[in-house]
Amino acid sequence: MSRRLIIAVDGPAASGKGTIAARLAVHYGLPHLDTGLLYRAVGVKVLGDGHSPDDAEAAEAAARSMVPAGLTEDARLTTGEAGEAASRVAGHPGVRAALLELQQDFAAQPGGAVLDGRDIGTVIAPDATAKLFVTATPEVRARRRWRQLTDRGDVIAFEEMLADIQRRDQRDAGRGAAPMVRAEDAVLLDTTDMDIEAAFDAARRIVEAARASR
Repeated sequence: MSRRLIIAVDGPAASGKGTIAARLAVHYGLPHLDTGLLYRAVGVKVLGDGHSPDDAEAAEAAARSMVPAGLTEDARLTTGEAGEAASRVAGHPGVRAALLELQQDFAAQPGGAVLDGRDIGTVIAPDATAKLFVTATPEVRARRRWRQLTDRGDVIAFEEMLADIQRRDQRDAGRGAAPMVRAEDAVLLDTTDMDIEAAFDAARRIVEAARASR
């Protein structure tokens, strides 16, 4: 690849951004970082150490110990409890500051990278080649996450999952430190009525259009 390609994929929980980002990374032969796993790992470590995710000092200490290697193999990070803890620790400015350099270093790799999260296009890689903001209705996102959890044996009511999605959306968008917002130059991709193949194809076309315009 002659020019560095950085793809920023942002959006709320269960919008499909992680799957899309992973597919884009394979398609373009780039490393992929699901930054949400970093925050989930911080939340899980804080809980494991006996602290509350609302404890800013404990959360920052946990964040400073993070490394991206091995996160995708940790099954603890896929639980609903990890997602809730991640949303809470992500609101601490110290946590975001501790993880900022790690994420920016990942994005700065020679050939480029694909990163997905909440603030990639606005904070982590504001000069990314292509920026996508992936979303879907809360009901569809809750259904996706509910199916994911129940398929592996977790017991949770759909109404509880929907309330959790809505609570996290409000917290992520309303936090003072790097809130979840669509970057001005990010292309909106609504996956409400799309399966993964259609969503990936739409995302690939967005990236190609961004590359062509450079």
